[in-house]
Amino acid sequence: MTAICALASPASARQDMTEDQKGWREVATADDRRRLRGWRAAWMSALPAARAGGGATAIAADPMLFDPDRALRSPVPPAGAYRCRKFRLGAQSAGAPGFVAYDRARCRIGEDGRFAKIAGAQRPVGEIHLETAGRAVFLGTMVLGDERRAMRYGRDAARDMAGWVERIGETRWRIVLPYPRFESVLDVVELTPDNVGATGGGTTASGGVTAGAGSGGSAGR
Repeated sequence: MTAICALASPASARQDMTEDQKGWREVATADDRRRLRGWRAAWMSALPAARAGGGATAIAADPMLFDPDRALRSPVPPAGAYRCRKFRLGAQSAGAPGFVAYDRARCRIGEDGRFAKIAGAQRPVGEIHLETAGRAVFLGTMVLGDERRAMRYGRDAARDMAGWVERIGETRWRIVLPYPRFESVLDVVELTPDNVGATGGGTTASGGVTAGAGSGGSAGR
């Protein structure tokens, strides 16, 4: 019962990050710092492309998730089990879908502030670093397929991930990843506590993925 109450209250989120965690700029690669600085340009490019690519209804139905400027206090999610769902906005290559919505998957936040997706062929793993009262930073790597351990951040640029963590509702967060390495212009990962369930709008994916114009990605990504 205590764990459930902790998840339901954003005020209980771990905002007391250690000095090591706060120094994310010393950890982040130069390329990832550049990507993080370009967050607004990524949103401004990705949103029109996603609407034109078949995501207009889903984006209109969930204004909190797709509002670039929405960032409430207490950006670090409390430790616990989550359901996460990824949306790909925009496309890096001609002919690729402009909008893709994946099914929800199991994720978790550790007591140390570590985020991990624990199912699927592509599993982000990394640290959440408190930045301001309204924003935190995710730095991590992508675990692929049957790999058992995450690669160390900074070792392989193609695997490195960097995004902004923001609270957008009472018990709802997102990780915004500008200019990911592959496919999209912007990735948005929605997080809701597993005991609360998802809130807000959005399309319902079937077979693991809902794509706009063109074909989608693999199920369970």
